[in-house]
Amino acid sequence: MKLLSAAVAIGFAGLLAGCDGPSETGMTGYKAYSPLSPETIALMKAKDTDQNAPMLIRAYKKEAEFEVWKQKKDGTYVHLKTYPMCRWSGQLGPKRTEGDRQVPEGFYTIAPGSMNPNSHYYLSFNVGYPNAYDRAHGYVGGNIMVHGICSSAGCFSMTDKQIEEIYAVARDSFAGGQRQIQMQSFPFRMTADNMAKLRLDPNMPFWKEIKRGADYFEVTKQETPVGVCDKHYVFGASPKTGRFDALSPCPGLNTNRDTEAAIAAKEAVDDKAVAELVAKGTKPIKIVYADGGQNPEFTHRVAEVSRPDALAAGAQEIALDETPKAKPALVQVAAARSKASVPSAKAAALQTADATPTGTVVAQTSAAAAPSPFTAAPSAYASTEPKSETDGFFHKFLNLGSGETPEAAPAIVAAAAQAAPVPAPAVEPVKKPAPKHIVARNTHAKPTTALPAAKAPAPAEAAQAATPVSPLVKVAAAPSPEAIPAH
Repeated sequence: MKLLSAAVAIGFAGLLAGCDGPSETGMTGYKAYSPLSPETIALMKAKDTDQNAPMLIRAYKKEAEFEVWKQKKDGTYVHLKTYPMCRWSGQLGPKRTEGDRQVPEGFYTIAPGSMNPNSHYYLSFNVGYPNAYDRAHGYVGGNIMVHGICSSAGCFSMTDKQIEEIYAVARDSFAGGQRQIQMQSFPFRMTADNMAKLRLDPNMPFWKEIKRGADYFEVTKQETPVGVCDKHYVFGASPKTGRFDALSPCPGLNTNRDTEAAIAAKEAVDDKAVAELVAKGTKPIKIVYADGGQNPEFTHRVAEVSRPDALAAGAQEIALDETPKAKPALVQVAAARSKASVPSAKAAALQTADATPTGTVVAQTSAAAAPSPFTAAPSAYASTEPKSETDGFFHKFLNLGSGETPEAAPAIVAAAAQAAPVPAPAVEPVKKPAPKHIVARNTHAKPTTALPAAKAPAPAEAAQAATPVSPLVKVAAAPSPEAIPAH
């Protein structure tokens, strides 16, 4: 009977999923029926829960960790597993616009119809962005997923093996009668150390607001009741009359006094710890990423992730000044990033060609920024994840045997593109339409512009054109739309 319920849930999900394109094999989502391992079932039993009990998700971007919790028989939730996150993109802070590559932060709802068994990204489910809070603030975008393939443009990206198990846990929870799964997404673990270091970040007021929702769960170990009114989250309360309206003033609220007292006590302890760290000299910082990060467990898997060159740069911690006459944090960060910026390729080339020995700048390529995928350490998952998964990533990149195009090229191809001299066109660029196989509603970024060839090449350019170019460089140098495939 449970198998029948699961099959009905999966079939219903396939009809309503936000990214309902066919899988790369052309078959139905057979992966979505993969059973949980005996080890995971035994772990559930040891923690006084079972396959069909409700689940809850908590994710942390800075630490790149993805937690799954299950409800025990007494109604409270117990931590089941923490999965290291293979890839997330953007910066710390909420998602606001389409194509900003931001992984959303806040409280979201996953419904049975959010599950996509036919995902191009192995398996996936939609987290429910934008929610009522996001819409009230005018934030736009959509199709934010938890999926496999280890490629992110605003999504929570896991390995195929991880998403297969997470998907199965969610599938069995829905089969057991759970109507919605709550997902709590945070910029980082809300520790005193993180709150102290990032105290001047412009997003801190928002982070303090969602911390209260995190505190509710940590105090009660029950799903956090969430409402939105007056453009703010309301946690652990219900309206005395009517219902919440995200744009209207908050109504009178019904709350549990004991719970509110316990949360206030926790907040007081946390605030004291932050104050003590500041008094001891903890300096305020701003953390800046080239484009997101990943859990340290995956640093050796360079060849399998999207934008490995961005990951190689790591997180940059910019020290901020909090003296009374200090400039705003945003101005300080902009100034710090401007000083650290690398000269453009054109400027570097001009300075390198200058015969004057002083002020000479040697241009650096991205090949030096990211370790070569061929020298990376062997995968820790080599015994459990077949090589076909890695091959599949490159097949998707080269668009071989798949109807999709990933949003970023591996570092080895990016390096080859820089090695190939490409003459600058003398005419204005024109937009090149996206390939027909890309579904516009499932993209995160607009196609890039294609550059037409110059009508008459200069003599130097003609000499370059006569030099043989490898097929790999040709693939990398060819213009292509930067479109994101269906999940």
